[in-house]
Amino acid sequence: MAATDDATDPAMRPLIEAVEREFGTMMLKARDSLRERAAAIDTRLHPLGYKVVSVLANSGGQQQAAVAEALQVDKAMMSRTVKQLEEYGLLVRTPDPADGRAMLMTLTDSAATRYRESVSAARALLYERLAGWGADDVARFADLLARLNASGPSSGASPGA
Repeated sequence: MAATDDATDPAMRPLIEAVEREFGTMMLKARDSLRERAAAIDTRLHPLGYKVVSVLANSGGQQQAAVAEALQVDKAMMSRTVKQLEEYGLLVRTPDPADGRAMLMTLTDSAATRYRESVSAARALLYERLAGWGADDVARFADLLARLNASGPSSGASPGA
């Protein structure tokens, strides 16, 4: 059957609805996990701030506009978030050596360390949850997720979150 035929197949409806329910649950848990990971870095850090920290942790120093574009966030929201991150002592801005008019944002050593610890804790939890599945199941799960991710439109950067 072609993919379009599967979508109209009445037997597929409850299966797709089950997938939708599970994705909903997974998204709620992911949101909660993001909040917990942000709090592990700083209790005042909100999810967007965590995403900025994540981008900087994974790519090094970046201009504010590049991070805003990667996260698909408007400039005003990014500006407020960067100001908060500076106030919390999580990032510093210095002149960009490649463009003297722009500022380069980098994480403080403390923020980078706390970020790596949050990633490590999340990875350990995922490992714990999947360790009992067996290698074939984990490989199949990874393949199915990759297949699903490849089938839809790109949503931009999704750094370590």
